[in-house]
Amino acid sequence: MKKTIDIISLGCSKNLVDSEMLMGLMEANGYTCTHDSDDPQGEIVVVNTCGFINDAKEESINTILEFAQAKTEGRIEKLFVMGCLSERYLADLEAEIPEVDGWYGKFNYKKLLSDLETQNTTGTQITSNILNDADYHRHITTPKHYVYIKISEGCDRHCAYCAIPLITGKHQSRPMEDILDEVRYLVSQGTKEFNVIAQELTYYGVDIDGQQHIAELIDRMADIEGVEWIRLHYAYPTHFPWDLLSVMRKHKNVCKYLDIALQHISDNMLTRMKRHVTKQETYDLVERLRRDVPDIHIRTTLMVGFPGETQEDFDELIAFTKWARFERMGAFAYSEEEGTYSEQHYEDDVPEEVKQQRLDKLMRVQQRISEEIEAEKVNSIQRVIIDRQEGDYYIGRTQYCSPEVDPEVLIPVSDRYLEIGEFYDVLITDSEEFDIYGITIK
Repeated sequence: MKKTIDIISLGCSKNLVDSEMLMGLMEANGYTCTHDSDDPQGEIVVVNTCGFINDAKEESINTILEFAQAKTEGRIEKLFVMGCLSERYLADLEAEIPEVDGWYGKFNYKKLLSDLETQNTTGTQITSNILNDADYHRHITTPKHYVYIKISEGCDRHCAYCAIPLITGKHQSRPMEDILDEVRYLVSQGTKEFNVIAQELTYYGVDIDGQQHIAELIDRMADIEGVEWIRLHYAYPTHFPWDLLSVMRKHKNVCKYLDIALQHISDNMLTRMKRHVTKQETYDLVERLRRDVPDIHIRTTLMVGFPGETQEDFDELIAFTKWARFERMGAFAYSEEEGTYSEQHYEDDVPEEVKQQRLDKLMRVQQRISEEIEAEKVNSIQRVIIDRQEGDYYIGRTQYCSPEVDPEVLIPVSDRYLEIGEFYDVLITDSEEFDIYGITIK
């Protein structure tokens, strides 16, 4: 009997998809897999690492060391590492943590199976047709009604602060038919909601024929019977494909939601960040998004403390945030990443305490905005999908809420019995800063 494998996923949803694909491959070849167990019991542990920013790298290294100690103590037999951190720092990691039995990067992790099979005394051979189908038959770790669909790898944008192109390389789009076939398969397995992810989804197709094909992809995906919601993550503001908004208006199952990282607003910062967009173009972009899709919810990410950021630059960012009134916003302080343009050409000259002060002020502004926006939903009727039950509440989401990162809808269990993974019309009765409350319409 083959051994049990615990897979630990760190970082973003794109990493999660890789873990799910590996689990599907392993299970198809006779292994038993668990994911993110609170108390891993498997003989083998695979850590899927993140190497994006310092905090993520630290978490990944600490997790590897924790399981290296478990191996030393005999609590696990083998330890493997894959993902972004090992893609970027393979030689250093191999030298520093010899307890790891095998290191894999971002793209060669499927070799882990053949290496395991070679080490097995059973001599079991890998079934080739299962290998070919593994991408479709991944082990879904989310509730079965929603999944993440990765449509590309890599990024060609080369923003000054970002290490992602150093890790993942150039943008590579998945063939459209492969993506659509995967969606059809997942629908047949009960999936209703598809969160489309990429490092930069608006670039989809450019590497194939020079044209942006994201609108065509989403249009065709929306036509697949059984697809209830499609949500779009990680767009880029430069050369935004306006036909995507037409698709959003055309299809009720394309959520009126767009995740588009803007990072900053001052021309000084946008130029130094190598964002290839101006302040005025950014204002115009937000205005058009709201004009073309009036009920759209925009999620963005902003950065404070980038090298050279002055108080005037930050004041512009605060004014922009108040004007744009983003429904969803995350923010972070600049972290210098080795090998990036900013690390090589700029001095990290904004003191850490100033970065933190600016971050705190920005998030206080957004907190007030979020509170007001959520309050505006009171007395409205929203279509809600139920994710889970926690204590006295069912926890659900509207089309404006992406899993794990956005506000949720809390519905009293006493209201009525609700099926996990089903949609209900919900009257919103109350709100807080980030969550709303409601009762189902019977």
